[in-house]
Amino acid sequence: MSPGIGLMKRRLPTEKEAIPLAVSGTIKQYGVSADQVKTLETKYDEDGGDWYVALGFNEKRIIVKMDSVQGIITEIKEI
Repeated sequence: MSPGIGLMKRRLPTEKEAIPLAVSGTIKQYGVSADQVKTLETKYDEDGGDWYVALGFNEKRIIVKMDSVQGIITEIKEI
């Protein structure tokens, strides 16, 4: 039996760790440079244990969803 999300150590415990992962995924997927990417907003979902980071670059806006326990990007969606 695996422990619940509240008992597991999170790999992305704070906003400080979540933002660089979101920026890195954006650079890899869209081929932009780090200085072009701006953080617009961050939010942590207590129930699901996910980080949501809104980023902007050029004329695009995206939301990067990350699993805080596994420390991975689960979705990148353009808005």
